[in-house]
Amino acid sequence: MIHLRGARALRIAAIAATTGLTVLAGVTSAAADTVVKWLHLEANPAYVAVWRKIADQYEAKHPGTKIEMQFLANEAFKAKLPTLLQSKDAPDLFYSWGGGVLKQQQQTGTLLDLTKAMDAKDGAWKKSYNQAAIKGLTFDGKVSAVPYQMGTVSFFYNKALFAKAGVDADAIKTWDDYLAAVKKIKAAGIVPIAGGGGEKWPIHFYWSYLVMRDGGQQVFNDAKNGKGKSFNDPAIIKAGEQLAELGKLEPFQPGYLGATWPQTLGVFGDGKAAMILSFETTVATQRVNSGDGKGLADDNIGRFAFPAVTGGAGAPTDTLGGLNGWAVTKKAPPETLDFLAYLTNADNERTIAQAGLIIPVADGAQDGIKSPLMRGAADQLAHSTWHQNFFDQDLGPSVGRVVNDISVGIVSGQIPPKDGAQQVQDAFEQDQL
Repeated sequence: MIHLRGARALRIAAIAATTGLTVLAGVTSAAADTVVKWLHLEANPAYVAVWRKIADQYEAKHPGTKIEMQFLANEAFKAKLPTLLQSKDAPDLFYSWGGGVLKQQQQTGTLLDLTKAMDAKDGAWKKSYNQAAIKGLTFDGKVSAVPYQMGTVSFFYNKALFAKAGVDADAIKTWDDYLAAVKKIKAAGIVPIAGGGGEKWPIHFYWSYLVMRDGGQQVFNDAKNGKGKSFNDPAIIKAGEQLAELGKLEPFQPGYLGATWPQTLGVFGDGKAAMILSFETTVATQRVNSGDGKGLADDNIGRFAFPAVTGGAGAPTDTLGGLNGWAVTKKAPPETLDFLAYLTNADNERTIAQAGLIIPVADGAQDGIKSPLMRGAADQLAHSTWHQNFFDQDLGPSVGRVVNDISVGIVSGQIPPKDGAQQVQDAFEQDQL
């Protein structure tokens, strides 16, 4: 039990009143610290160090509260989280990609509905974020996670290797241009693309983007709502055919089918591949995963958007990426929300952005973006005509798993594009039962 005093007690009590949590006060004996268990999947030590510094600053301002950071690697996080949320060892807050996975977690009853807390005091907390981020983390009128960042996937390239191959990145406007560049790079004796087939989801970026470029928002929305031909739409099948065409060029490094994402970033950071389709944080993550810990110099890295598809319904300004937040479990102490409001306030999001780690969603924090490449991603998002959350997250865990599987299967020549589309459709129909 916790003895809360002064202004902090009033603030925690106010949060508790809006969330339905009970605050135990009035205990005169010195009690154990309140521990807020924070589960994340970030493997970059530079990133974690920034978080830890913010948590330490919070602890210094709030004696009696300890922030305990817990880590699970990406795939272990996905596999273990459902069981963990139902156990006595459930975290108080954890990382979320949003989308159908977060919605499903909400429906299990394990998450705290954040709506009342964020609507308190005329919605001051809710209004402090980009409202598109709030909307994207809201299901059935319930805010299910505290917004943290938005991001977009795009191509990053090694300028020196492109120059050696005689490829002009600015000239890559269409998918045909991209395939021509891959052929030219390979002809120069350079591995065109760093690919992460071991974890599968990095390859789904290609399939997803091609679906978006070929079919546009209407085709994807119809597919996930079971309308028309759903995932057997001709545009979706065509996307698979284009992915198979890329695969036939053998564009990835040897052994890519077993490569983890950190290893894939290392391939790019070590200069062993000319390109990588990756997150806005690539400049930082390629560095930490490189063999020498330095990676490519910032000024040797360029960036370009996923190209358009000639005749496709999608716009080249449509973006694929994350809308990430922090979900809170029902048994979390009230201090969890107080810490989350602190972690994601404009000052701290600005600090994290200055480190080149996020595109912030806290209003007023965008000026913290210093990296030109990160700024390019932020500007792309600002002009996005349709920002789509990662398919494997948006479609929920069951369908998303199949999307990842068939993406690797198609690019490696193991699954015909039409069969891949049918497998996603089968998984979607099964998920509706």
